[in-house]
Amino acid sequence: MKVIFIKDLKKQGKKGEIKEVKDGYAKNYLIKNGYAVQMTEKSLNTLEKQNKEAKEEDTKYRKEASLLKEQLEHTDFKFQVRTGEGDRVFGSVSPKQIKEELQKKGFKIEKRQLEMTTSLSSLGYHDVTISLYKDIKAIIKVHLIK
Repeated sequence: MKVIFIKDLKKQGKKGEIKEVKDGYAKNYLIKNGYAVQMTEKSLNTLEKQNKEAKEEDTKYRKEASLLKEQLEHTDFKFQVRTGEGDRVFGSVSPKQIKEELQKKGFKIEKRQLEMTTSLSSLGYHDVTISLYKDIKAIIKVHLIK
């Protein structure tokens, strides 16, 4: 029996995949537990419609992420920090502070999207990577000044 997986099932199939399985396994496990549906003309049309919608949605999000990337990379982010003797920075600029500054400038970025391993703790320019969508990343310049 041919089935269309509607959920991922480890070592069996991924969502949207069509596979040939034994009748008993399909009826008694896959279909009964909601992992798959029997492949028919109707279910095939539904799958094609879902794939088309997913592709359109992916295209839409990629376009939005690309526009946001352009805006972010052309915006300066300055942080005034306190310094001590020899221009050593007291404390550091954390991802939370960068997120707040992004939100003040009208960008809706979550803290988890910032790819920072350490806080910024020296004067000058620093590159911070922001993950916008799947494989689209923006690199912003953060400037720490006295």
